[in-house]
Amino acid sequence: MEYKHVPVLLSEVIENLCIRRDGIYVDGTLGGGGHAAEICRRLGEQGLLLGIDRDEAALAAAEERLAHFPCRKEFVKANDTQIKQILTSRGIQAIDGAVLDLGVSSFQLDNGERGFSYQHDAPLDMRMDQTQGFSAYNIVNEYSEAELTRIIRSYGEERWAARIASFVVRERKQHPIETTGQLVDIIKAAVPAAARREGPHPAKRTFQAIRIEVNDELAGLEKTVEAFMDVLAPMGRLCIITFHSLEDRIVKEHFAKRENPCTCPPSFPVCVCGKVGDVRRVIRKPMAASAEEVEKNPRARSAKLRVVEKKERRV
Repeated sequence: MEYKHVPVLLSEVIENLCIRRDGIYVDGTLGGGGHAAEICRRLGEQGLLLGIDRDEAALAAAEERLAHFPCRKEFVKANDTQIKQILTSRGIQAIDGAVLDLGVSSFQLDNGERGFSYQHDAPLDMRMDQTQGFSAYNIVNEYSEAELTRIIRSYGEERWAARIASFVVRERKQHPIETTGQLVDIIKAAVPAAARREGPHPAKRTFQAIRIEVNDELAGLEKTVEAFMDVLAPMGRLCIITFHSLEDRIVKEHFAKRENPCTCPPSFPVCVCGKVGDVRRVIRKPMAASAEEVEKNPRARSAKLRVVEKKERRV
């Protein structure tokens, strides 16, 4: 399958990265290389684009797509939580900017064999790293009813979590649940008819929850956000695109805490803890996709962009 990827909030990301021709930039969620291509387009021969992804298909597609750009390029199969080790192994002390486009890529959703989409009947998989043994099949068929309820409620923010979990457990007692089509049918049966007629597809939140659990996305995100802020050079910028409230909340809170780490009680007239932030939020409210972009790419509808900049070191 051809690796297609429509980069979300592309112009906003590029504008906020303030790319230097000789700079070092990281795309920590490389995907098909949509954001990376525009970064490379603005880099000179001395500039470096470091692309990281867990998906071998994504890395191969991006390497081919970016081959004609004159800048230096390196592609790494790894989790973006490993950014410090990746840079250290290459003798890089700091980077001038980075972009993280979280969640599942268009290619992964559209490729029926990967099992990410509730719109394609496929084996229950959802692994971003296909060498990983643990998959959606294990969650759906092996988690207890309580565990299923927890992840569907917590990660999917699904009001019918307990009922869906109950229906899943009842069904798998008869036979294993092996495909996304089977799971969608179970979810549709569990969600009351009135609720199915309102809002998004009834399986959307449950599929999101299972995908997050399979790939350990939220726990990894906290480590990733802090690690990327650590490795920014002075005036370097980090752009993060989120697609649901759980991701956005983590990014928002870590950006805010890093900007103002003071632990003094609000009643204190002046700070006595001495903790000073080393980043500043470039935009206070997240940027959203324009109506025109959403019309062209409906998957941009829930996208939010937040940006921080590393402060200059005091002499």
